[in-house]
Amino acid sequence: FLQSGKAPVKDMFTDLKDGRKLLDLLEGLTGKPLPKERGSTRVHALNNVNRVLQVLHQNNVELVNIGGTDIVDGNHKLTLGLLWSIILHWQVKDVMKNIMSDLQQTNSEKILLSWVRQSTRPYSQVNVLNFTTSWADGLAFNAVIHRHKPELFSWDKVTKMSAVERLENAFNIAKNHLGIEKLLDPEDVAVQLPDKKSIIMYLTSLFEVLPKQVTMEDIREVETLPRRYKQECEDGEFSVQQTVALEEDQDSSRAETPSTVTEVDMDLDSYQVALEEVLTWLLSAEDAFREQEEISGDVEEVKEQFSTHEGFMMELTAHQSSVGNVLQAGNQLVAQGNLSPEEEFEIQEQMLLLNSRWEELRVESMDRQSRLHDMLMELQKQQLQQLSDWLTVTEERIQKMESQLLGEDLESLQKQLEEHKSLQSDLEAEQVKVNSLTHMVVIVDESSGESATAILEEQLQRLGERWTAVCRWTEDRRVKLQEIQLLWQELLEEQCLLKAWLTEKEEALSKVQTSNFKDQTDLSVNVRKLAILKEDMGMKRQTLDQLNELGQDVAQILGNGKASSKIDQDQEELTQRWDSLVQKLEDYSNQV
Repeated sequence: FLQSGKAPVKDMFTDLKDGRKLLDLLEGLTGKPLPKERGSTRVHALNNVNRVLQVLHQNNVELVNIGGTDIVDGNHKLTLGLLWSIILHWQVKDVMKNIMSDLQQTNSEKILLSWVRQSTRPYSQVNVLNFTTSWADGLAFNAVIHRHKPELFSWDKVTKMSAVERLENAFNIAKNHLGIEKLLDPEDVAVQLPDKKSIIMYLTSLFEVLPKQVTMEDIREVETLPRRYKQECEDGEFSVQQTVALEEDQDSSRAETPSTVTEVDMDLDSYQVALEEVLTWLLSAEDAFREQEEISGDVEEVKEQFSTHEGFMMELTAHQSSVGNVLQAGNQLVAQGNLSPEEEFEIQEQMLLLNSRWEELRVESMDRQSRLHDMLMELQKQQLQQLSDWLTVTEERIQKMESQLLGEDLESLQKQLEEHKSLQSDLEAEQVKVNSLTHMVVIVDESSGESATAILEEQLQRLGERWTAVCRWTEDRRVKLQEIQLLWQELLEEQCLLKAWLTEKEEALSKVQTSNFKDQTDLSVNVRKLAILKEDMGMKRQTLDQLNELGQDVAQILGNGKASSKIDQDQEELTQRWDSLVQKLEDYSNQV
């Protein structure tokens, strides 16, 4: 409205009721003039709003259960729903339409989440699973900006801030350096369940101005996220936030799963309701546990399985108090002595069944976690050994290449270049495995302690130094070989040109007459020819000198005796031809 010079909206629900502001908005978005009815009656308002809905339908904007009367009557929920549909279509999807087309994807949220996860992957404190709870502590917003603009602020300082301070930092940086308005207030985001649509709208603004690189691999990773945890987070049923789990006050701040059982005024009905709630959850948890796939033999799949199961274990921990409350309530009912023998027996059986099922699920889950841990550590150990073996073979290969003299001729040098390209290809193929090692999962338990981490870090450092040395040598040698190849090609080309030029001048000199002139004019013509040849020779002398210098440079870089001798021989032949031509020219001139 400001860009088009029209009055801004002051009250969203009142100002939009007659449809005229909505039509103004759609005019700006579609670029087409839309007629409006200026009357103030309800009929005029309905006609305007219906035209709005018609335009939205023509532009393939999805609307569900929103009618003209809902907007005219000022229905808050449906008015906000209408505006969100407009935002989603013209801001969110419009910003992403190119990448959606390239990846052949129709779900903009999936692409946005893939981009966010890809952007925040280097930050160990950040694990974005959704558009709500994952953003409450402010780390994710800062990580997205810092990944693409690290020069704007210090990540270490951000990690020491409170959630509100982090959010304030991210929003201020985005406004001052990226031109993104502060659409969100930190206090509204630093809550248990931030508003999903607001987060998406703000992230879309970041997506629009920051580098976008989303691959199908990133999309598939999002598709394999543990959906039930993400969905429960979205619905607000419980809050499991891996990033917050790293903060010192995590244990005290985690909300326990609410239970309808209390220790005061315990009655059978309350107990039965709570028991039913816990058993319903326990049944779904048992199903979810059994649906988990067999432990894979692929390290990346095991990492994913370990992360998924870790979330499952966090869910068990969050519900542990609920199970305990029900068992405590059952014991309390029995202790009160107000139950019939049948009721008491039934409660005893129920508690026994609940406890045994809970213990069985807990023990099996811990066993799976232990097996996942062992498999993951073993596979990662194999990865490290495979990389070490590969580096040993490659280092021997490099040592052999270093011991060889550079090519005797340009053809031999070309073969060495091809051999080097083969090494580069092998290096690029191994890079994928090295990248996997940058996301190693290390679990420190009581048996291994911190020494396991220190040993692994030392091993990774050694391998990293060896890998870096191999990469640096390969790049330096590539540059050197290409430089020599270019210089040698230039030398040979210039030699060919000079040989052709000398041949041309030798032929020209052979046609100069030195005696038996017909008259003075004939003599003058030959004198002029000799003068032109002398002038050409004088101008070309610099080329010969430059060619000699170039030959010396190539021979020095090559360090190959045979190649150097051949270059010197070619240069000597050219110099002799040059000197011979100069001498002939001098003799001819004296004769004339």
